[in-house]
Amino acid sequence: MTNDHGFGIRKIVYYSEEILLENGASPAVPAVRATAAAVVSNPWLGGNPTDDLNDEVVQLAPVLARKLTELLAANLGGVDAIEAFGKAAIVGTDGEIEHGAALIHTPFFGNLVREFFEGESIICFADDRGDAGASLVVPLWHKNAAATRTHYQTITTRVSDAPRPGEIVVVLGASTGPRPHSRIGDRLTDPIVKADTLGELVS
Repeated sequence: MTNDHGFGIRKIVYYSEEILLENGASPAVPAVRATAAAVVSNPWLGGNPTDDLNDEVVQLAPVLARKLTELLAANLGGVDAIEAFGKAAIVGTDGEIEHGAALIHTPFFGNLVREFFEGESIICFADDRGDAGASLVVPLWHKNAAATRTHYQTITTRVSDAPRPGEIVVVLGASTGPRPHSRIGDRLTDPIVKADTLGELVS
């Protein structure tokens, strides 16, 4: 299937979850976590491992960035409601891991996602190769304060019939708030911890 842009976007899948109870108690800030996944034809199949991937990246990655950020924002209450983000890719078995990386690790995707979500942090990520239905754990952290541990969380995503061998699943994840009952401090306020100050604990 080819869309209006000439790209093989076969389907887009949205998934969300809201944790209402954790250890028997409601979170102080119930957060909705979600993923938006685009299943695309791998444009580099049959190429060589030295081929330049840039032309297809420039054409496809911005389209994916726009579609996936718009879908998440529309379902999570707008850009201002989104506090954490992450990205991922699963490459079908006929492709290279680099093919997935090309679609999520360049400025034609990452920079645009930050801009559309009004974020500043580097976007944490995961990538893998797998069969249709493979699951992938997508890491998330705060879009403007990556050192804020409250927003270190994950969401697991899968598309039941993708990636086919010649496809790539490109995923964008987001959350409207922190982990349930987060209470382990913040990297910016941590004490200085070194092995020689802990003595017997690490001996």
